Amino acid sequence: MYSLGYDIGSSSIKCAIFNCETGAAVAHGSYPAEEMAISSPRPGWAEQDPEMWWEYCVLLTKKLLSEHAIDPSAINTIGISYQMHGLVLVDESQTVLRPSIIWCDSRAVETGNTAFAALGADYCLSHLLNSPGNFTASKLKWVKDNEPAIFHRTAKAMLPGDFIAMKLTGEITTTISGLSEGIFWDFKEDRVSSALLAQYGIDERMLPSIRPTFSVQGVVSKKAAAQTGLAEGTTVAYRAGDQPNNAFSLNVLEPGEIAATAGTSGVVYGVIDTVNYDPQSRVNPFAHVNHQAASPRLGVLLCINGTGILNSWLRRNVASGLSYEEINALASGAAVGSDGVSIIPFGNGAERILANKNIGSHILGVDFNRHTRAQVLRAAQEGIAFSFRYGMDIMKDMGMHITTIRAGKANMFLSPIFRATLATVTGATIELIETDGAVGAARGAAVGAGLFTTMADAFGSLKKIDEIHPEQSTVDATASAYDAWLTRLQNLATV
Repeated sequence: MYSLGYDIGSSSIKCAIFNCETGAAVAHGSYPAEEMAISSPRPGWAEQDPEMWWEYCVLLTKKLLSEHAIDPSAINTIGISYQMHGLVLVDESQTVLRPSIIWCDSRAVETGNTAFAALGADYCLSHLLNSPGNFTASKLKWVKDNEPAIFHRTAKAMLPGDFIAMKLTGEITTTISGLSEGIFWDFKEDRVSSALLAQYGIDERMLPSIRPTFSVQGVVSKKAAAQTGLAEGTTVAYRAGDQPNNAFSLNVLEPGEIAATAGTSGVVYGVIDTVNYDPQSRVNPFAHVNHQAASPRLGVLLCINGTGILNSWLRRNVASGLSYEEINALASGAAVGSDGVSIIPFGNGAERILANKNIGSHILGVDFNRHTRAQVLRAAQEGIAFSFRYGMDIMKDMGMHITTIRAGKANMFLSPIFRATLATVTGATIELIETDGAVGAARGAAVGAGLFTTMADAFGSLKKIDEIHPEQSTVDATASAYDAWLTRLQNLATV
């Protein structure tokens, strides 16, 4: 028995084929080789073509099926992980009406701020658990206000994963977890928020119908089968945003468990079992994949837009021609604290943990007579780790106790400098787990299709491949570097 998982990122599309009996991925791939383009027609905007995501899903699926000689009929079910907070609009014929406004786009910040003031902090935080902020609902309102012709042609507004499910099945559906990440869900009423929709002038019929996260959500259509090479009738049985799915992939399902990722953006995601929120809405609770009204499971998401994208920017513009491994080797030649150089990594849109300010990225403390790119490259990785620490302190204020961080060995977690800095500055042990979002989506689909009897069965094959502890010899130097970084951040954030 096999299941297939897609991970629809903003950098690449990943696909994995998972053997449900052995618990191993038998095929795995990503496309394209370099990061996918993000269009920015204006400062603070970020868009991608949803049809590009689908095109790459088709290419990748055909490639894996062919290269690994897998009979499509042996794939029992499909799961989808996707970049959160995006907006995809289609008309009655399921034709995309405009590029997707993706997660790091900042254009709807003021739209959300206006709604937060109009609806009131008490309502937004106690019912939605968040400010409407720059999330999907606010992006939809922005289209209504600024592109009325497109809005009036819109039949359905979807998240990126809903779009991929639509392309596979021809059906337009979503999940409670998805609606909550778009800030459409009222946790007190346990339904779509009528107050928010009324504030934004959005008809509830524009939202997809709801399916459970772990359930048969549709079957592969004849058209999609012909495009992808998959068997017609194969079930789609799981769908989740990339961060809830990353947590699921790492078996983070119960209170106190913590997951982290550091790709283009950086995320720490912790599970709580009470409906709670940050009074300043700097971190964001959403319905986790296993949330039920009678048994709450909320994922508290700390998102930092500017993390791995800083590292890739430096690779293109400062260390051109070097691999990431060579960058790490060069950066390791600089001492802990980067000899006084600090980098603030927030250069990828408005940052939630900074009250939706977009302060940009800053390289500070450079001495042209002493410093080389080694200090700059190390300061970037330290700055990313320091931004995690800054956000995790907010989560601790909500009562979350963080002693262990689980992550996949991917993206920034491939870097020994980043791992050591993060463990040392937070005091937490990092467990690296052999999995990724595509494998997690495939595992989730197997759960949704009933191929595993229990969750424990689903995770029986999960392997820990490494463990990183705080470096006691560098605790003081790391703490001093963090204090200097924090002072510089506070100076910038208060301007």
